[in-house]
Amino acid sequence: MTECEDPVTGEGDARLRAVVELAQAMAAAHTPRESAHAAAQGVRQALGGSFAAISKWERELGKLRVLVNIGELAEGEEEFPEDESYPVHEFPEIVGFLHEQWAGGGEPSAWVETAEGGPAPGESPQGRAGARRSGSGNQQRVAALRRRGRGCCVVAPIVLHGRAWGELYVARRTGEPVFGRADADFASVLAAVTAAGIAQTERLAEARRLAFTDALTGLANRRAVDMRLDEALELHRTDEAVVSLVVCDLNGLKLVNDSRGHAVGDRLLERFGSVLSLCGAMLPGTLAARLGGDEFCLLAVGPPADEVVKVAGELCERAGELDLGEGVAVGVASTGDPIGPVHSARRLFRLADAAQYKAKAARSGEPVVAGRHGGRDDPVVRLADAPDRRSGPERRRFRR
Repeated sequence: MTECEDPVTGEGDARLRAVVELAQAMAAAHTPRESAHAAAQGVRQALGGSFAAISKWERELGKLRVLVNIGELAEGEEEFPEDESYPVHEFPEIVGFLHEQWAGGGEPSAWVETAEGGPAPGESPQGRAGARRSGSGNQQRVAALRRRGRGCCVVAPIVLHGRAWGELYVARRTGEPVFGRADADFASVLAAVTAAGIAQTERLAEARRLAFTDALTGLANRRAVDMRLDEALELHRTDEAVVSLVVCDLNGLKLVNDSRGHAVGDRLLERFGSVLSLCGAMLPGTLAARLGGDEFCLLAVGPPADEVVKVAGELCERAGELDLGEGVAVGVASTGDPIGPVHSARRLFRLADAAQYKAKAARSGEPVVAGRHGGRDDPVVRLADAPDRRSGPERRRFRR
């Protein structure tokens, strides 16, 4: 008896219930990783397999990349492999036979492989579903079954937006009942449910990307910075992680816009965004963002303050080499420097803003760092912590 069979309600009801449970699990997934995991777990249970995997066809690389393995893992298999992939030419059915079926208006069909290399019970070698396919793809799968101690597998294509997206794969141990035609047909249904779940997750991921991404530069936006900074300061409170904020004001953007047009100004923003991204990559895990207009930032969690200041200096140097604009004014505020307690994102922003204001006023070609000249008596710290007078000669309207 497979996992989805029910002696009271019967196999049909059990399989319907399995479809519903798979759909519900995938609807609850919020990320592509969670979606793939829910799909593999659901199809393994629904088909009574000992192992299941979800793979994605990376067309540009010509590979089937394994996203997740579930169940009894063989030697060398990992639940979330970093680089388990197989050349598609070794599995021609996914781009050959199956693609012809889809292109011709037919429904994608699953098929069964056995460790013996023969067709599934009750099927001819030419059967549409549940049959063994001849060719190198079959040979590769049969060899893999034997090598990993599995007796049979059912493979179903996952079709998204009318194109092959990847495949689901479910195997049983040697000695267990071999998958039959009904199992292959059911696997095709499960693949369709999986495709719908993946489509939903991808739509959510795209909506999330648009919500947290600056459209012009492709960097994170202010909303993403606010969210990440709140998380970072919680780590600072609980684990004393060093949190550093580098705020940048791109010099000369208005002049470029007025004299050469906004298209050229946009190019300056894009080019500086690339420089910012490059410098941010020097600090692992750093978020590079455009706050709006000509203002950008780097948010680093973990690296010592001195490393952040060094990268900020590199940023000033590279920005000064751009053939557009007039360099960049950079201010740095880090919990690794003597700036006093940082209990809120607003205070760290005010400190970095004040440092950037000083850099801009002095036309400095180097970053100004809060707290480096007198700790709490540093003019930058005093400026940031002063009462918010919006009309003072040395004040800017700090962000809230």
